[in-house]
Amino acid sequence: MTARGCGIRDIAVITSISIGKVLSTLGSSVYKTTPKKRYYERLEVDEFWTYVGRKKRKVWLIYAYDRDTSEIVAYVWGKRDLATARKLRCRLKYLKVTYSSVSMDNWNSFLTAFKPENKRIGKQHTVGIEGNNCRLRHRLKRAVRRTCCFSKKLDNHFKVFDLVFFYINYGYV
Repeated sequence: MTARGCGIRDIAVITSISIGKVLSTLGSSVYKTTPKKRYYERLEVDEFWTYVGRKKRKVWLIYAYDRDTSEIVAYVWGKRDLATARKLRCRLKYLKVTYSSVSMDNWNSFLTAFKPENKRIGKQHTVGIEGNNCRLRHRLKRAVRRTCCFSKKLDNHFKVFDLVFFYINYGYV
C-alpha cells in the first residue's frame, strides 16, 4: 500500500491493525531491486531530494534509470556531492552493469564521476528520468516537496523507497 501512496497511518486504518505492526512489518521487509539485464544501451542518472524529520534534513537519492524498460537499475543515498555520485558508479560496477552511454544533466559531480564513459549532457537527454521523478512524487507522499507526510526515521524512509522501487521494477509487492 505504501507503494500506492498510502501512508503508515492510512494502512493501519484500512487494514485495522496497529501502527506499530505496520512499522515492524515495514522494518522487517527485504525488498531489494536487482538489474534485470547486464547491458543497457543508455542509462539516465539524476538526483532527487527528500527529507526526514524536517525540511532542513535533506536526503539525496542518486539513481540510474533505463528509459526503454522503465527500470530503476541502481540507486544510492547520501549528500548531493561527488562522493555520492561516485558511489552510484561503484554500485553499477558492483552489480556488473555495463552501458554504452549515460545521460545526465550538467551537474559537475556527474561529469566527474562518469568521466570515462560516453556521456550525453543536457535536460533533453534526461526526459525519461525526470518523468520518473514526477511519478515518484505522485506515488509517494513523503517524496513531495511540500507535504505534511514525511518519514521520522531514516531507516523507514529507505525501506519505503526500497518497496516502491521494487514495485516499479517488478509490478508487485
